[in-house]
Amino acid sequence: MSIAVTVNDLRHTLDLDPDTPLLLVLRNELSLNGAKLGCGLEQCGSCTVLIDGEPVHSCTTRLADAADRRVETVEGLTADGFLHPLQEAVLALNAGQCGYCLAGIIMRSKALLAANPQPSRDEICAALDSHLCRCGSHPRIVKAVQRAALQLRSK
Repeated sequence: MSIAVTVNDLRHTLDLDPDTPLLLVLRNELSLNGAKLGCGLEQCGSCTVLIDGEPVHSCTTRLADAADRRVETVEGLTADGFLHPLQEAVLALNAGQCGYCLAGIIMRSKALLAANPQPSRDEICAALDSHLCRCGSHPRIVKAVQRAALQLRSK
């Protein structure tokens, strides 16, 4: 069955089972490896991408649920060779160690900043509460989101 999906502003028509997890489509069919398979149960957040601007767990989202919608992955944040302010802040503050969780955290943070350009520390923590970071980098990640928010507001 052919399913059309737009990923990072590129339209793809895929002949796949509609029940295929979006994460597998992104990684195996489109070679977009930012989103990671952690738990496969919506409990770690490492697979988070945006669909029509809303964060979703791509490990349990079916390809059919993304049909004719706009999917955005961490790879889609780089524009004209420039990193998104969230990516810049994460790098500048060394906000991750292994980085396994960061793509999902960055995507959920992007959705947060789109909805709330000036979140408090508590609002950032609440938004990222479902994301697990085994390295314990949460304090630096929160600071990176705060830094990106300031940068985005100053543009």
